[in-house]
Amino acid sequence: MLREDPARFRSLVDESLRRHFEAIRTLSSRGTYFFDYGNSFLKAVWDAGVKEVSRNGIDEKDGFIFPSYVEDILGPELFDYGYGPFRWVCLSGKPEDLRKTDRAAMDCIDPNRRGQDRDNWVWIRDAEKNRLVVGTQARILYQDAMGRTKIALRFNEMVRKGEIGPVMLGRDHHDCGGTDSPFRETSNIKDGSNVMADMATQIWGGNAARGMSLVALHNGGGVGIGKAINGGFGLVLDGSERVDRIIRMAMPWDVMGGVARRAWARNEHAVSTCEEYNGVYGEYGHVTLPYVADDELIRKAVEKTE
Repeated sequence: MLREDPARFRSLVDESLRRHFEAIRTLSSRGTYFFDYGNSFLKAVWDAGVKEVSRNGIDEKDGFIFPSYVEDILGPELFDYGYGPFRWVCLSGKPEDLRKTDRAAMDCIDPNRRGQDRDNWVWIRDAEKNRLVVGTQARILYQDAMGRTKIALRFNEMVRKGEIGPVMLGRDHHDCGGTDSPFRETSNIKDGSNVMADMATQIWGGNAARGMSLVALHNGGGVGIGKAINGGFGLVLDGSERVDRIIRMAMPWDVMGGVARRAWARNEHAVSTCEEYNGVYGEYGHVTLPYVADDELIRKAVEKTE
C-alpha cells in the first residue's frame, strides 16, 4: 500500500493516531498518568487534525494537553540540575580498564550530595554486575557539570600515569544542553524560547573553540527531522595537560549552557544550580541569572518619575 497508494496509507496512519489519542484520553480521564516520551506522537496527532490536543487551542507552540516526560519528569528532576548521560569508551578494549574507570567514577561522586548523586553512585557501583556492556568497553553515567569535569580529569590523570589506556568521552544528545526540541529536550523551558535552536548551536560552536576532539551539529535525533537540532562532542583523553585544560574549559560549557537557559526561563532548580556553579567555577564563565525585579520597587520608581 505504501508503494501503490501512499495517500491512503497516510490517511490510515492518521486514523490510527486519532484512535490512539482517544484511547489515551479515555484512560487519562479514569486516572491513568500519561506522558509523551517525546518522539513527536502528540505532534503527529495534531498533524492528523486533532486540534483539541493543543494546549492553547490554536497551534502546537505551547505544547499539548499531555506533557512530554522531559517537561514533567526528566527536566525538573535532572536537566535543571545539569544531570545527563555522560559517556566514555575505553579505547584499549580491555575490560579491566572499564573496571578501573568504574571505580574511579564512583570515587568522584559524593552520594550524600543529592538524591541524584546517590542513584548514580549505586548505578556505577553495580554496572559491571548488571552486565551493561554490549560490544565496546563503554559506560553511560548520569552526571552534572561538576561531576563530569571531576571524572574526566581523574580519567586523564589515570591515562597519564599509565594505569589505563586512552579514553574517549562523549554524551547522549538527549542531554540538558545538547539538543533543542520543543517536543522533548526543551519542552519544560517556559519562556517561549523552547522553539528556538540557538542553544545546541552555541554549545557546538563553543565546544569546537574550546578544543574538543570531535564536534557535530545535525538535525533530527529521536523526535524526527525538522523537530530537533543536536550538537554533540567527543574528547580523547591522552593523558596530556593540554587535555586537562580542555576538560576544565569545555566540559562545564557543554552542560551549563543548557542549565543557564533553564534558569533564564525561571526554572527554580536551574537558578540554584547556576548560583552554585558561579561560586565554584566562576573563573571559567559566569552565568547571568534572571533575578526578577520587585514589583513594589518598580511601582515606587515609576511614581518618583511622574
